[in-house]
Amino acid sequence: MTVPSSALRGVLVAFGAYAVFAFSDASIKILHGGVPAYQVAFIGALFGCAALPFIKGRDDSWLEIVRSTNRVLWLLRFACGAIGAIASIITFTKLPMAEAFCLLFLLPSFVTILSVIFLGEDVRWQRWAAVIVGFIGVLVVLRPGFRELSVGHLAAAIGGLAAAISIVVMRKMGPAEKRLSLYGAALLGTIAVSGILMLSEMVVPTPRQWLFIASYGLLGAAGNVLLMTAARLAPANLVAPPQYSQMLWAIAFGYLIFDDAIDLPMAAGIVLIVCSGLLTLARERKRGTPLPRAVVSADNQAPLATSTEENGDVRRPVQAASHVVSQA
Repeated sequence: MTVPSSALRGVLVAFGAYAVFAFSDASIKILHGGVPAYQVAFIGALFGCAALPFIKGRDDSWLEIVRSTNRVLWLLRFACGAIGAIASIITFTKLPMAEAFCLLFLLPSFVTILSVIFLGEDVRWQRWAAVIVGFIGVLVVLRPGFRELSVGHLAAAIGGLAAAISIVVMRKMGPAEKRLSLYGAALLGTIAVSGILMLSEMVVPTPRQWLFIASYGLLGAAGNVLLMTAARLAPANLVAPPQYSQMLWAIAFGYLIFDDAIDLPMAAGIVLIVCSGLLTLARERKRGTPLPRAVVSADNQAPLATSTEENGDVRRPVQAASHVVSQA
């Protein structure tokens, strides 16, 4: 297989992966909050374990799930995985899908800000301009003072921030941390925290609800596997941009299934936020900066595969070591 042919296949697989994640997120919204978010996160994470055999390297031990080169940062990712998963479920439950994705797509902007604060990255005016464009887009979408904001908007902000912290943690930990450990931290965090929280409020899902909870978890796992396959076939800078195709799925689902409407200001805000994210990806590609992980699923895990390097038979996340200065 030629390199261009492999890259094209990788991009097509990435589009497929993000479509699968969009269907996973739609499964949450179809539940209409009939099952508590903690319970959905817990059961969904259990189904998400289906991806573990595909994430495990040939020479990895299953104990790598709980091993780490930096236990403090592993625990921080453990917590962020749980917070991000629960917050994302609340977001998709309370907000129209397009608006939910619109707010969660602020992730690259959060990553830029946190990377400056905690990793000491040198960010130049082009990336700051992208951040400003993204936040202007959010203001256009939310129109504070002109429309009522809800817990869904707060959850989106918390979910995006938790995911951004998780990315910075991954960059700080560096390429020595195995992918199974990184995935396992967020997965175990979701299972543990959601399992404790749901003890105060549990419902017995109906067969229909079980179907969509299973769809959420299994499609999330399938999306992870597809995204890892895409990363093997194409460079990270080609695998990441297709994430924005999810906005098309969100608009389609909203129109066909959920009776959501998109007015002109929201459409303008969506365009600004998507442009902000693409500008950030373009600048990081030009400077050779490890790409920020994408917001692709409410399980908050899929982006582990979008930036990888070969290390023997195991593909590991490419992270920026703490001493590396990234220029945009």
